[in-house]
This record gives sequence, C-alpha cells and structure tokens, in this order.
Amino acid sequence: MIRTPLTRRFGLTAPVVGAPMAGVAGGSLARAVSLGGGLGMVGVGNAATPEFVAEQAAVPAADGLPFGIGLMAWALVERPELLDAAVAAGPVLVSVSFGDVTPTTRLLHEAGIAVVTQVNTADDARRALDAGVDLLVAQGTEAGGHTGHRATLPLLQEVLALADRPVLAAGGIATGAGVAAALAAGAAGVWIGTPLLACPEALNSPAARARVCAATGEDTVLTRAFDVAQGLAWPERWPGRALVNDFSREWHGREAELAADPDARRRVVEARRTGDLSAAPLYAGESVGLVTAERPAADVVRQLAADAERALRAAADLLA
Repeated sequence: MIRTPLTRRFGLTAPVVGAPMAGVAGGSLARAVSLGGGLGMVGVGNAATPEFVAEQAAVPAADGLPFGIGLMAWALVERPELLDAAVAAGPVLVSVSFGDVTPTTRLLHEAGIAVVTQVNTADDARRALDAGVDLLVAQGTEAGGHTGHRATLPLLQEVLALADRPVLAAGGIATGAGVAAALAAGAAGVWIGTPLLACPEALNSPAARARVCAATGEDTVLTRAFDVAQGLAWPERWPGRALVNDFSREWHGREAELAADPDARRRVVEARRTGDLSAAPLYAGESVGLVTAERPAADVVRQLAADAERALRAAADLLA
C-alpha cells in the first residue's frame, strides 16, 4: 500500500482525490471514490442550493465514508450560504478554489475541517500558503474544466519548492504510471477528474459518458466561449477545457462577438437544458483519450493505486 501525508491524514488506501466537478461529482460518485480507497468530493456549482449540498453529502456520509466538498471562491461572494451548507454537511475536507481562499479558511478550521485550494501559478501558491490552507493542488492546464495556463509538471515542481505542506498534482493524470510519476516528483497524491467522467455513478448523462469514451487527447479546447454564452461570472484568467464541439469551433476566439449575439448565447443555454452535446460544454482534460469505457469509480481508483504501486516498484529496480 502506498502511504503519503494525504493517505495518513484521511485514512485512505489510495493517494487519490476525486475532483469536485460541478454537475458530475455528486454524492454517488463521491461515495464510490471513497469506497475505492480514495477521497470522494461533491462538486458545488454556482447555481446549486444548500439543499443540494446536504442531499449529496448525505450519500457518502450514510456509509460513514470520508468525503469532501468543492466550492468556487468567486461564487461564494454572492452565495455565502453554500459555505454554511458545506460546513453543516460535516466533510473532512473542503476545497475553495478559483479566487481568494483567505475569507473561508478560518471558518472551516474552526469547524475542524481541512482546507485545500487549487493553484495555477506560483503566486497562487504563495497566497494560499499565507492563507493557511492545509493542502494545495497544483492544477495544470491539461486538466479538464476551468483551469490555468501552466503545464502540470513544471507547476508542480515550483509549488513543491514553495510549500511546507502536502501538495497534490492535477491535470493529465489518468493511469497508475501517471500517479507514480506525480508521487515520484514529490506530490502527496493526485486530484483526478477526467478518469471519472465515464463512471456510471456520475451525474452526467449516458450520452456524455459515451462521448468521453470516444474522444482522443487532441479533442479538447481551452476556451471562454461557453462561459460567455451562459453569462457566467467566471474570472477571465480561468477558461475551461472542454471537448471540441460545433459551438466551440464556431465561437472560440470570438468571445467579444459572442457576448453581443443573444441568439448564439441562447443556443448554449438551450443545449444544456436538452443535453445537446453539439453546443453544450462537456468539460474534459487532455487525458480523455485514456478513458475508453464506462467503469465503476471504485474500480478506477483501485486500479490507479495498484498500477502506481507496480510502477514505483519497477522504477526502484532502475537503481539496482
């Protein structure tokens, strides 16, 4: 069994945290990840309700499993009740990312909850350390969903050099060998989203899971087009990595024009309502080509851990 500061702190058998993907990572997926030995997370979008947080958190909690909740800092400015709901749900870990984590850290610590934040630059890491977070996630641009512009490995090395507490690696990791590489670099674990997109416990649709399984690593685009179309208040520094579709082919790079075209914007809103993947965003990272079939999330986590252990043992043989 691989033991790291992450696994020891939360009693895990796999150094894996399931990314809190809004609209995908609900209570069932969090439960499955934790059953596999990792730490499952519930993703809370900006439009979620406190009732949603409570209902989803109750799923892993009913089995006494450790779980976390992921929030977006920029959304909490207008929706502080989401933080209150997260605290009330009793997670072992809360992620507050994409904005200033400082205002929430003290409240979470007073509630006995560990705090993690995703960072996309070295300056992000310095601010997070000053805020007193317990763990950091070095999230590279290879990651699916909203992310920055730095590659995972260089960013991870910089954050590790700065940090005096556990750092997780995120972005482009979908195999045990990838997990082993992150651990060998000094990470305490990995934060994965894309490998869980085709799990039946996810909140996404069967059509979305099938699209993920058919995609290749070249099929993603880092774009703000979907956020602009929906009028979402995502800060510009965090575009979203999604699978290319008809809408992104037409509007990526033309966001100023898109903002002034209500008909085009309505197309995405309607597509999300109907599940039309030709226009609705399907966020996925560059490791999506490694996801080729639907698999239970617990199996995904267990295989990542087992394969990572084999890869680390094989790497040790290089020193013989």
